[in-house]
Amino acid sequence: MMRTRPLKVALLGCGVVGSEVARIMTTQAADLAARIGAPVELAGVAVRRPDRVREGIAPELVTTDATALVKRGDLDVVVEVIGGIEPARTLITTAFAHGASVVSANKALLAQDGAALHAAAEEHGKDLYYEAAVAGAIPLIRPLRESLAGDKVNRVLGIVNGTTNFILDKMDSTGAGYQEALDEATALGYAEADPTADVEGFDAAAKAAILAGIAFHTRVRLDDVHREGMTEVTAADFASAREMGCTIKLLAICERAADGGSVTARVHPAMIPLIHPLASVRGAYNAVFVESDAAGQLMFYGPGAGGAPTASAVLGDLVAVCRNRLSQTTGPGESAYAALPVSPMGEVVTRYHISLDVADKPGVLAQVATVFAERGVSIDTVRQQGKDGEASLVVVTHRASDAALDGTVDALRKLDTVRGVASIMRVEGE
Repeated sequence: MMRTRPLKVALLGCGVVGSEVARIMTTQAADLAARIGAPVELAGVAVRRPDRVREGIAPELVTTDATALVKRGDLDVVVEVIGGIEPARTLITTAFAHGASVVSANKALLAQDGAALHAAAEEHGKDLYYEAAVAGAIPLIRPLRESLAGDKVNRVLGIVNGTTNFILDKMDSTGAGYQEALDEATALGYAEADPTADVEGFDAAAKAAILAGIAFHTRVRLDDVHREGMTEVTAADFASAREMGCTIKLLAICERAADGGSVTARVHPAMIPLIHPLASVRGAYNAVFVESDAAGQLMFYGPGAGGAPTASAVLGDLVAVCRNRLSQTTGPGESAYAALPVSPMGEVVTRYHISLDVADKPGVLAQVATVFAERGVSIDTVRQQGKDGEASLVVVTHRASDAALDGTVDALRKLDTVRGVASIMRVEGE
């Protein structure tokens, strides 16, 4: 039987995502009530600009006093979609203290202070759900922390930012330069006026921290994630990638060490073989590839951003949290029992593609090969082209540590015959 007293929900933020959450709560109220076992009622909406017209939201529900809203004491769930660190952090912990569970889409806050937020939720016996914080509509958080809870996840490899994937896809498919592709992404609304968080990898790094923490049952903070942006990727890099049967993606990579004793988390552009499932992810879509002992290889794919897709993930969490409220229980909290150390980037082992501008004269290749050999970096293939006293030399290595590669590149730059290191790109997904 359905309970007649509604569950009260407060909404913090009513922008692109928040307005979609409110719309779906209204238009699908009957279905949500049937799925939950009780009606849900929008009890208040905290905004910065109260004079803006918000279709479908009664004006008396709108307030600029978010603190007073979460302190009401009669709320069942607070949905936080304002983003940023403060005031979101204080509002969430205040909501817990005043009896409400929380659904959040705040990747930056969770990556920075996820452990403290989970502790606050546990202290007050409340839920903290955040499916929408990573990869928009794609069900990913819950499969990792529930469906794969009995498995051992070894690697999570993914495209978790739609803006960067759109830009790189345009560069690959049309031959456009970075700036031209960025301009198109901005015109179509895929890129913000200031795209730094996306193109410099900050957004993806926050998501990588969250994914690594859940996958490896270890606390991984944003500061633990190695981050490189994609602004230096060129048309020449794509040409080299095509010659190797690869394309280039900005990847979030979370890995367990071969001996199982540590983990790494990193974000950077990388070449990936065209036969890998992630290579075919086009436009602004996201996809995450998970490798585990028992399940093997799994791929999660779909729209990674946007109002309606992200609201879908928020509403899925809302239904789960409301069900928990009715049964007077809570869902899974933080699982950090493994407490594995997070290794520095220098210990990461992978393959590399290095493009050098060199003098076109005898002995150059031998000098370069000696530098690689002296630092224990084995060469797989070499391609050389020369004209009018100048040449390009492309070296693809076997697997080596990032520290060894850094030392090799530093030594190469000191050679008189090396005019410059044009490009360094990791090769992943093999």
